[in-house]
Amino acid sequence: MFQPYELFVGLRYTRAKRRNHFISFISLISMLGIALGVTALITVISVMNGFEKELRERILGAAAHATITYYDEPMQAWQPLAEQAREHPEVIGAAPYVEGQVMLVNADRVTGALVRGVLPQQEPQVSEVGEKMVSGQLADLRQGEFGILLGSDLARFLGVAVGDKVTVISPEAGVTPVGVLPRMKRFRVRGIFQIGMYEYDRNMAVIQADDASVLLRMDGGYSGVRLKLNDMFAARAVARDLANAVGEDYWVTDWTHKHANFFQAVATEKTVMFVILTLIVAVAAFNIVSTLVMVVTDKQADIAILRTLGSSPASVMGIFLVQGAIIGVFGTLLGLVGGIALASNIETVVPFIENLFGVHFLDPSVYSISELPSDLRWADVTQIATVSFTISLLATLYPAWRASRVEPAEALAYE
Repeated sequence: MFQPYELFVGLRYTRAKRRNHFISFISLISMLGIALGVTALITVISVMNGFEKELRERILGAAAHATITYYDEPMQAWQPLAEQAREHPEVIGAAPYVEGQVMLVNADRVTGALVRGVLPQQEPQVSEVGEKMVSGQLADLRQGEFGILLGSDLARFLGVAVGDKVTVISPEAGVTPVGVLPRMKRFRVRGIFQIGMYEYDRNMAVIQADDASVLLRMDGGYSGVRLKLNDMFAARAVARDLANAVGEDYWVTDWTHKHANFFQAVATEKTVMFVILTLIVAVAAFNIVSTLVMVVTDKQADIAILRTLGSSPASVMGIFLVQGAIIGVFGTLLGLVGGIALASNIETVVPFIENLFGVHFLDPSVYSISELPSDLRWADVTQIATVSFTISLLATLYPAWRASRVEPAEALAYE
């Protein structure tokens, strides 16, 4: 009895058994449509978040969060620069590297590759290559032995295994009595790694840093220093701070520059999917319009009586806004429960469906990620719930406005 009477009447209309069951059916369809749209939105956005997170972790498992390189020539003393970088509170690891493009040859198979020289004792501070070894170990790279680690797809293409030899051809040519010839060196395969990203598994080889310096004629120098940060999302700000600290002779970059296009594409795709799936909610919400229009037509006599008893047009409008809002609220809540439950158990639901129908959505032989990952973020859930309820509420405005415009005399003329 203490409720505003608009809310009381609106709830009464919603709970009451209507004479027209078709209206109730459309209301139920509207509610289920909103629930389905919200469930789909939460599930799809969570899966896309999962893919983005998984790809980011795999990419940054081999790539550094930030790098510091010298502009003009190879870096001879990397320790002072690494110590200076470690003074930043966000930097938790630093290691030197040598990098260059080479050709790898085995029998009649030739391919280009990115060769990276590392110090096995320092490299675990900045990358996870040592943790991704399929065979062999990162520590098997020893100075002067000219060992090499190959990505799994690269080793498969060359047809080599641990213990075999490959020829590495450097673009740095050497002058010999018979002319200018490219530098070639035989390396023994010491291990094979698998990052899970084709970009690295097919195109990257790892050797000892001093051997790489000899191969690429860097006179014992290094290409730069790679850094690992406590918070990868702070990479841009940290790179800016380090650039100011080390001076103009060094170039500081971070992972957001190298992979900016890739992650921008993922973000754009996620936005487009959000808009497309929101249309499902919008279509379901528009059913609320037809439902309330029919309710207004059915309740014209009731509206006229309320008006004659002193109800204002705004009060009548509020009654039907309550009805539409109830449909939106229950549909949204039902969708939230379904979406959160599905997104939280996607790793269980998908294998069950695959086993039930005998299919595999992500073939391991084709895709790097063979399982659907999910990353449920409450900020996305809140945004989806807000958008769903807002669309539902907007859909009730026109029918409620029509109800407020009903003239009592015309409505009661034939009663």
